[in-house]
Amino acid sequence: MTTLTLADESSLRAVREAIDQQRLSLGYSLERTRKKLQEFEQRYNVQTAYFLDSMSAEDLVGGDMEYVEWAGEAQMLTLLEHDMKALDDARSHLR
Repeated sequence: MTTLTLADESSLRAVREAIDQQRLSLGYSLERTRKKLQEFEQRYNVQTAYFLDSMSAEDLVGGDMEYVEWAGEAQMLTLLEHDMKALDDARSHLR
């Protein structure tokens, strides 16, 4: 990854603060998504990985809608974790 060098300390501070704010927002989203996944896992007594690999909508009380919601939350977790890593990487390459 390329290192981003900013002209002055004020610019560097502003970029770091923007990244930190985004990380905070992503942190809340990650927390909410993990909680939602945990609720599904407790309700059906299976891990999300097992659900994705082995279950279908017919296995869930809520049918298609619940299946889509659980699978969507799992995908959202992957995307949020990717975004958080990207922000961490970006912040570590600021100079």
